[in-house]
Amino acid sequence: MPEYLAPGVYMEERDDGPKPIEGVGTAMPAFIGFTERAHRYELVDGERKRQDYPGSPELVTSWNQYLQKFGDFVPGTFLPLAVYGYFQNGGTRCYVISVKQFPPAKLQLQNTKGEPALLVTALKTKVTEPNSLQIKVTDVQPPAMPASQTSTGSSGSGQPQVSGSASSSTSPEVGFTLEVWRDEKRIEVLSVVMAENPDSGLVKIGLKGGRQFVSDYVALSDYEYRPDTKPAKKSGAKDKPETKTKKRLEDAVPAALESLTSLAVDTESRNILPGESEYQGNLRATNQNGEPKPTGIEALEALDDVTMMVIPDLMTQLNGAKPDEQTIINVQQIMFTHCAKMQDRVAILDVPLILDGMNVGPLVAKEYRRSKMNIDSSYAALYYPWIKVVDPATNQTIDMPPSGHIAGIWARNDITRGVHKAPANEVVRGAVGLAYNMTKGEQEVLNPEGVNCIRSFPGMGIRVWGARTLSSNPSWRYLNVRRLFNYAEKSIERGTQWVVFEPNDHRLWGKVRRDVTAFLLTMWRDGMLFGLSPEEAFFVRCDETTNPRESRDLGRLIVEIGMAPVKPAEFVIFRISQWAGPGAEE
Repeated sequence: MPEYLAPGVYMEERDDGPKPIEGVGTAMPAFIGFTERAHRYELVDGERKRQDYPGSPELVTSWNQYLQKFGDFVPGTFLPLAVYGYFQNGGTRCYVISVKQFPPAKLQLQNTKGEPALLVTALKTKVTEPNSLQIKVTDVQPPAMPASQTSTGSSGSGQPQVSGSASSSTSPEVGFTLEVWRDEKRIEVLSVVMAENPDSGLVKIGLKGGRQFVSDYVALSDYEYRPDTKPAKKSGAKDKPETKTKKRLEDAVPAALESLTSLAVDTESRNILPGESEYQGNLRATNQNGEPKPTGIEALEALDDVTMMVIPDLMTQLNGAKPDEQTIINVQQIMFTHCAKMQDRVAILDVPLILDGMNVGPLVAKEYRRSKMNIDSSYAALYYPWIKVVDPATNQTIDMPPSGHIAGIWARNDITRGVHKAPANEVVRGAVGLAYNMTKGEQEVLNPEGVNCIRSFPGMGIRVWGARTLSSNPSWRYLNVRRLFNYAEKSIERGTQWVVFEPNDHRLWGKVRRDVTAFLLTMWRDGMLFGLSPEEAFFVRCDETTNPRESRDLGRLIVEIGMAPVKPAEFVIFRISQWAGPGAEE
């Protein structure tokens, strides 16, 4: 209580107004699978440092950002294609967790000292087979010694010092010829030039004639070099320059490589598929600095904005290594169990393309749903069949699980219509065909089982033609109902945190009723709830009947909320009969 001890005017602000409840986001999937890499370089105190995050969630807000954090498409894997399809279909942001990395074929060139120089990496857009490229390095042009350079001693690394008018800021161009071979044929010749860039600490790489380095088959990595010394962080009068290993332009120039040398990958580790433990992850994992860094599905518990979970690479086959059917079922069980535990997200599941050595048709998909998967949960949705897309890594049409594209359709539906609208009768952007073209009669077998079908319609494109969960409870049959309640529950939970530890009396009950009613009224006006009036659409109870003395003595505040969700018009029926006109019944 304020004190009034001296005469005067006292101004006081009171927080008695409404506290509006803001709706939470509904379109934030978490993708788990295989990527090209799981690291990036950051500039820290003037130096490039590598940050690794395998198994840990990373926020991605565009396809370009995905390329920066996780690399390009990887032939034979589905996660990059799924994330690409997600953004293609209207997604705006997501989390990505890389449980396995597939670095491209590469070759580390050496300089004349036998130290690492430039790194040559194969581009997957043209090179799909590991170890298929070979290179030569010829016509090496080392940096010329400036005329005014005199030897005034040597640095700690044994390199000559530069003095006079030709200072170390001058960036002499050097270069070499890089030949690219495949199948004993020379397919590309590149005249590479190099120059120092003191501002960025990297060697600039280009082609003769001032052109940017562009190759159809390989990429050259930036080479980091450092000056002799670097100013230390200020720590008083004892400041001293921090000595660093000196790397000059000549250190980046590769030595001649006259014999054909292959770009190589670790083919043995590429064929080992992750198991349930890699997907589930570890809640107690740490990073290279010993800091807590949970991995896998376990890491998603700390992310309360996740609303979907997608694992397309669960179906990936690598060079004959096929995913184990039981592993697929076990990981899908882990997915829906996690979503049911968190109660704010839905797992988007795929039916395998092949089971028991056979292509999966509608009857096999039904058997997989009923007998093998055997999931009863409103926090999971199953889609069939696979879709056909053009793989940018190979420029070929491939079959892939639809879950990533479906996540994008959910996001697009939420943005354009709202979470209350069933995410169905929507075009699958990027799909050029289906692995199985289904008929209406075949869908009649799958729809009652909760399998959401993707169908092709003449003149209408490829569309999602189902919006059911895997729940046997009719109240939670439809996806939009499940996701609408997730939205309302999470929004109310976040918007009423101020209530905790407030005096549990009539005034608090009235404030809670006021704020929750205002939020539900907004939902009703947006068409999310069924009813001609608010009284028909929802109710909010928070009074002595819901909060008797025994409940208050236990420190509980109970609010009862009822909502009438809008159900989708899944079966549209027009009853038509002949009519003889007015007076025909007389």
